[in-house]
Amino acid sequence: MLEEKRVDLEAEKQKRLLARMVETMTREHADLYYQPTSQIALVLHQDISKGAGLTLDEKGLVDKLSSRDIEVLLSHR
Repeated sequence: MLEEKRVDLEAEKQKRLLARMVETMTREHADLYYQPTSQIALVLHQDISKGAGLTLDEKGLVDKLSSRDIEVLLSHR
């Protein structure tokens, strides 16, 4: 049970971080708003792989996510 709560907490942190990254990206690229979630997830995944100005803690939180994982997290926020 404690493990489930930890996983849920981590997923919520990932969602918040990804939402913040999407918000930043859409300010820089307004056309991104009209792209499918799968495309946004792919761009986020590439940014995460490059570092994307993330702190070490933030990078550790999302570094292991695939673009499909990111897509799923984005669709459940």
